[in-house]
Amino acid sequence: MSTRQAAVQIIRTLREGGHQAYLVGGCVRDLLLGRQPTDYDVSTDATPPEVMRIFPETFAVGAQFGVVLVPLKSLGMEPIAEPEGYGGVHPTAIEVATFRSDGAYTDGRHPDSVRFSRDAEHDVQRRDFTINGLMMDPLDGDRVIDHVGGRADLEAGVIRTIGEPARRFTEDKLRMLRAVRFAARFGYRIEAGTEAAIERMAHGVGQVSNERVRDELTKMLTEGHAREAFLRLDASGLLREVLPEVVKLKGVAQPPQYHPEGDVWVHTLLLLSMLGSGARRTLAWGALLHDVGKPATYRVAPDRIRFDGHVEVGTRMSEAVCRRLRFSNDDTEQISALVANHLRFADVRKMKQSTFKRFVRMPRFEEHLELHRIDCLGSHGHLDLYEFTREKMAAMPEEEVRPRPLLTGDDLIAAGYRPGPHFTQILLEVEDAQLEGQLRDRAAALEFVRRKHSPEDRSD
Repeated sequence: MSTRQAAVQIIRTLREGGHQAYLVGGCVRDLLLGRQPTDYDVSTDATPPEVMRIFPETFAVGAQFGVVLVPLKSLGMEPIAEPEGYGGVHPTAIEVATFRSDGAYTDGRHPDSVRFSRDAEHDVQRRDFTINGLMMDPLDGDRVIDHVGGRADLEAGVIRTIGEPARRFTEDKLRMLRAVRFAARFGYRIEAGTEAAIERMAHGVGQVSNERVRDELTKMLTEGHAREAFLRLDASGLLREVLPEVVKLKGVAQPPQYHPEGDVWVHTLLLLSMLGSGARRTLAWGALLHDVGKPATYRVAPDRIRFDGHVEVGTRMSEAVCRRLRFSNDDTEQISALVANHLRFADVRKMKQSTFKRFVRMPRFEEHLELHRIDCLGSHGHLDLYEFTREKMAAMPEEEVRPRPLLTGDDLIAAGYRPGPHFTQILLEVEDAQLEGQLRDRAAALEFVRRKHSPEDRSD
């Protein structure tokens, strides 16, 4: 059973119970555009208690707002794995929402009160954009129900709020970011009144939680239209509100012999243009932030423009951005590592074997390699160091890059050495020699230690 079949099964079951039920929102939009929806939402006049009686295994995660989740597993369907991008995995449930009209949005995110309705038109009137306000009846030949002019806007390529733009954006400030994302994703224009409201109200996006801002920006970066999204963010005034560090890249000149493309902002946009749909989120954020330290370290030296220490400054700044946006510790570490190591490829030809092997066995090294590739293509265009790294990696067996340790701390103790902090240095020296091909077995490693470390390191 596909996700669509599961949604249709829910609709059929609700109809058999005497209720109205339709596909609604983004899935209808995508179906009309000939795209595969990432998930399916159902809208119905059944109240949450009624939905939960019909589907006993539901999760009432937002019942106060009329939202109930029906697990795919309860319908005989297992979640389907998808490529890693922003979403990660296929949805585990179908969202079933009761027709409703909303009260005031004091917190700029949730309505203070909702009123359940039996009228489908009431429900779509409170949604964000006309292209997301369409309903479809899959039991009647996929008949489209359009109360908001969404079909015409789809055909014209327009992002337009349902009703007064200021009211829609006051209800939920995140909708301003969503307008930009949809415009970039579909290549649509934002209707003049909607666009003017975004520019006028951009400062209010700070009311949105950092987690929701992070998720929306991540979608922009990983849907295959990141450059267009960030150009639109900048033009609308939203970028300076959500990522002021990135706005500062504009106008920061670079040495033309290395960066003929232009300033740091232009260079960063070129990298964003090379992020395909489904790009890993950490790689995408690494591309966005890899040169974030350049504005603070810009100076004109006698020989050329320099950015001394920009990697270290940029690493600290990227960590701060990630903490502010509530990234997981794992994502924060990877994004910061991408920024911290993006210039190390300049030294790969000169690296010792041990240094090179440690470099390429960093976690998710394929992201470091890809960032280097697009960094080169977004500037001088030379991929010789990229190809050198790939070829050298391919020629190295895995057991040479990640060999089993020849010695442990217990081996050193058994050999008569006193335990202490120096063990770390001793074992690192042994591993270096092993990675250089100088040591092949435990006996040789013990002899290596005895030669290098004085008797006072030993307990006898």
